[in-house]
Amino acid sequence: MTPATSTPREFAFLEQAARSLGATVAKVIPASDVIVENRVPLKCRAGCIGYGKKLTCPPYVPTPDEFRKILAEYRYALLVKFTSPATAEPDVICSIYRYWLDPEAPADKKEQATQFWQDYFTGSKDCAPVMLELEKTAFNAGYTLALAFVNGSCRLCESCNVKAGICIHPTQARIPEHAVGVNMKKTAEKAGMPIRFPVTGHPEPMALLLID
Repeated sequence: MTPATSTPREFAFLEQAARSLGATVAKVIPASDVIVENRVPLKCRAGCIGYGKKLTCPPYVPTPDEFRKILAEYRYALLVKFTSPATAEPDVICSIYRYWLDPEAPADKKEQATQFWQDYFTGSKDCAPVMLELEKTAFNAGYTLALAFVNGSCRLCESCNVKAGICIHPTQARIPEHAVGVNMKKTAEKAGMPIRFPVTGHPEPMALLLID
């Protein structure tokens, strides 16, 4: 059967490839089950210290309305869940940004928060090559418009080439799904792969591959 008449089960090779590359869970869902909300990128603007500092983040990426039109041209998506090495005490997790950024935070809490983010960023950086490999695997199987999205902002460069407006690593840089409005919590729950909030133990970052 050709890609034009594919059914979700024909993407089992991608689910298997994701697991072999280190994912804990991977599942193909209809692209129409990916939930996009206009309010999601507001969290980038109101709560992320990287807002406007990377070409793969708002305001340099498609808006939720623009992304809905793009998403409508795809039939399926692969949800990929990983396990992060990061961990911290529950009270630190619940105030992770305050303990990380507040210079007046208790030293032990700040140390935990700093270590948490170091481990989390390292883990999320490791997820990106997996998503690129899955994108390539889908492409080589005939799904030439497969496109990966990643968990967390791009970490390829210490400082993004925002001023010039040209990505230095266009073949490797990918957009975080929340940057274009994807509510991963709702999407994952709908797919039967819920994300735990608040985090207990190790976080479970998720990423997305559009397939067509």
